[in-house]
Amino acid sequence: MNIQIIQRNDLSLGGFACLKEHCLIVDKKIGENNETWDGIGHFVYWADAQFLPKGETGLHPHKEVDVISIMVEGCVIHEGSLEQGKSMHANQVQVQRVGGEGFEHNEINPDDKPNRMLQLWVLPETEGEAEKYKFYNLVNGKLMSIYGGNKTQNNTLDSHTIIEAGILNTGQKINSDGQFIACIIKGAGELNTESVIEGDLVRVENLDFMATTDDVLLFIVKLPTVSDVDF
Repeated sequence: MNIQIIQRNDLSLGGFACLKEHCLIVDKKIGENNETWDGIGHFVYWADAQFLPKGETGLHPHKEVDVISIMVEGCVIHEGSLEQGKSMHANQVQVQRVGGEGFEHNEINPDDKPNRMLQLWVLPETEGEAEKYKFYNLVNGKLMSIYGGNKTQNNTLDSHTIIEAGILNTGQKINSDGQFIACIIKGAGELNTESVIEGDLVRVENLDFMATTDDVLLFIVKLPTVSDVDF
């Protein structure tokens, strides 16, 4: 597979309520978007969003979806049936398994300036599962797993779709085999010999990445290979 790149700022700016967003991935399973791509595995949606000052999404429902939210700048306060009142700040990750019962939630920007948050959706491999919640702090200088793995572990929600995130510094490298969708959320680097910058969404087979600035925020969605955890 040749490398494919979409730049966030070349996509239409949409949104709802007090939120503006670029939709990086909208899979045909949930509606499709001719500007961008389908996901991989059960990964179907990826938005890069900004809340207006004091803005909120409003209470809205989800059902049978895993919702991964990553705070890039500022903070949000989470209201909902899972972890009511939890706040999330830059470089923190919230993962919610909605399950068969469904839930409603509202995300609120408490500040007087815009914030920035990513949200990804992954469809469940088994319907009707119980609600679950995970929370992570990203670690500087390390790529870490925030979603996916087998049912025997409890570090992440189980799925054959794997999501990793990390903050990398100049010269740090990530090498891995398999099918990937990656996004440079902040900073810049070289990915499979191509220069990539903030907002670049990359689809590629086999990943060879090097950070060329400090504080590169990198997100990767991939499918497991034989070298990954035994599913």
